[in-house]
Amino acid sequence: MEFIAFLDSNLYALVILPLFIFLARIIDVSMGTVRVIFISKGFKKYATIIGFFEVLIWLAAINQIMSNLTNYFYYFAYAGGFAMGTLVGMAIEEKISFGKVTLRVITRKDASELLEELRMNKYTVTSLGADGKDGKVKLILTIINRKDIKKITKIIKKHNPKAFYSIEDVRYVHDDSPIKKKNFFKLTNRK
Repeated sequence: MEFIAFLDSNLYALVILPLFIFLARIIDVSMGTVRVIFISKGFKKYATIIGFFEVLIWLAAINQIMSNLTNYFYYFAYAGGFAMGTLVGMAIEEKISFGKVTLRVITRKDASELLEELRMNKYTVTSLGADGKDGKVKLILTIINRKDIKKITKIIKKHNPKAFYSIEDVRYVHDDSPIKKKNFFKLTNRK
């Protein structure tokens, strides 16, 4: 009887349930962010599993709102959870940062010191002479682990703060080297 009375109380209706909705939205939106990352990397199995639980949690939250359409606290909890889930999802994305990216650097300045330091740091780089808008440029290409972006951009800025560079996600890399690298859940060592 006490439990049923608790479910009918103002504390439950105005604090506990909105908090549940808020937390559920944080979790399901964060999971949605990770699911999209897995989809973009081609990890169908993981994206499918996460998607199942994401929707299950979403259904639990939306069920509470639909059962209590007159309680506006639930609307704010739902919207607030979505907003916070977006922030949490972005933070998770930064933390897991797995996979590979292509880094393209274009510089008019002599790039020999930059290339030397990149190679000293064990980055495989390809450099090409090219024609830019204002004349001859050096084009430097490399594929790196996503987690190394800050480190490598620091090196670029050290040698040429005005260099133009772009970074793009890579879905798949074929590497014939005999060295096997350990990766997040062994996701990037697919054959």
